[in-house]
Amino acid sequence: MTWNEIVYPSPKLQELYRLALSICAATILLGAWGDINYHPALLAVLPALFIYQFSSYFTANESIPLRRRQRLAVIMELIDGLITGCLMAFVGFDPIVVLGLGLAFLVTIVGSLKPTSPLDLFGLFTGAGLTYWLSPVAITPGIGTQLFILIVAAGYALLQTNMARHTHFLLADQHDSVLRQNEWLTLRTFRLSKYLSPALRKAILTGKDVRAETQEKTLTIFFSDMEGFTKLAEELDPEQLTDLLNTYLTEMSEIAFRFGGTIDKVIGDSIMVFFGDPESRGIKSDAITCVSMAIAMKRAMEELQVRWRADGIENPPALRMGINSGVCKVGNFGTENRLDYTLLGRAVNLASRLESSAESNEILISKDTYQLIKDAVHCIDKGQIPIKGFADAVDVYSAVDLHKHLKTDCPAQRQRQALA
Repeated sequence: MTWNEIVYPSPKLQELYRLALSICAATILLGAWGDINYHPALLAVLPALFIYQFSSYFTANESIPLRRRQRLAVIMELIDGLITGCLMAFVGFDPIVVLGLGLAFLVTIVGSLKPTSPLDLFGLFTGAGLTYWLSPVAITPGIGTQLFILIVAAGYALLQTNMARHTHFLLADQHDSVLRQNEWLTLRTFRLSKYLSPALRKAILTGKDVRAETQEKTLTIFFSDMEGFTKLAEELDPEQLTDLLNTYLTEMSEIAFRFGGTIDKVIGDSIMVFFGDPESRGIKSDAITCVSMAIAMKRAMEELQVRWRADGIENPPALRMGINSGVCKVGNFGTENRLDYTLLGRAVNLASRLESSAESNEILISKDTYQLIKDAVHCIDKGQIPIKGFADAVDVYSAVDLHKHLKTDCPAQRQRQALA
């Protein structure tokens, strides 16, 4: 056990014990003044007891380096045991004195709950054994000395018990405070889960130092947008529009979370999701999962359209989706005071442009994504189309559905079958 691993009792507790022990020792020495076996040289012990008591100050003085105070505390605890054992043997193990000193000594050890208790016990038995062996005579304390030692020991024990009760209540309050803080953090974490994917939330809550730094990763990026939403916003009242938008976003977000996607942004009716960070199952698996999510969103949107028509919306909005795979810069962008966890790069821009170029309820994917998912997803080659912001035309494909042998309601099973 190292010095830093030792848990030390309260310095105030040790000061009280040493004060009680010094009073008992002085009482025994002065009370035996008329004993025939008493030697005047024993009075020299009184100044030594004063120095012993004063030494407790150094174990509590914070101006002294911690490690030095820890070493001094261990030495003083050994001396506590030695003096207690010496006094017991010095009075011939008088039952009353042993009871009083033993009670105070035991209360100190139990009350402090310190791992150095074996050291105290070693000092106790060593002091008692050496005194009994080296001292040719023993002093017999009078009834007054015995009663006084019992009173001092009992008073110390009661004071220590009261301090222990106070510490218990203090620890109970601290425990309740920690529980309240945990409940508060749990509530905040639950609210945070509404805005972040479980994978990203886990990465943030691990306690890692969050700084403005990025890294390059190969990701699959998804964009979606509701076609006709702007026109619909002019036709519906604010309450109807809010209900429609919240229903749509809730449905799509749940699908994204179910497939393990990281929702980067939700702006109006637009959603940006990416796969491959902070957790990745491999570039190919990430791409297949992303397209599987898009197909699930397409089906969910078709069901929503039926529901909206039943609610009286003649021309419900449709869903346009764009997907691309490529190298991106991902991480915390911004300043030390305001960070935004997102991704940047040409691959992101292309995914956004593909979404703008998609038709109603279409999933438009790039050639890079197609090369990763072609064995798992049935796609239609749409040739090359001009994309705003790109000098050359881009090869695009329309993802229709998963191959028949991959059709299942379990995303994890779809991935395993696609990668098999």
